Amino acid sequence: MTRKSRFMRPLSSDIHLYTAKMEQSTIVVFIVDELVGSGKIEDITENSVRIGGEMLLRGLCTFKYAG
Repeated sequence: MTRKSRFMRPLSSDIHLYTAKMEQSTIVVFIVDELVGSGKIEDITENSVRIGGEMLLRGLCTFKYAG
């Protein structure tokens, strides 16, 4: 899968999040339709993802590939 084909595709499972972290992919984060953050994944827990030093709740946010 090329990066271009992943543009704005949701990271909907643990494997997507861990792959994006390992590849240092840039991610955008939305709550409903509002952009609330972007950057590279720094840490992943069962309940949250840290991007840019901010912990974002997995249950509230949608994570997508930025590019």
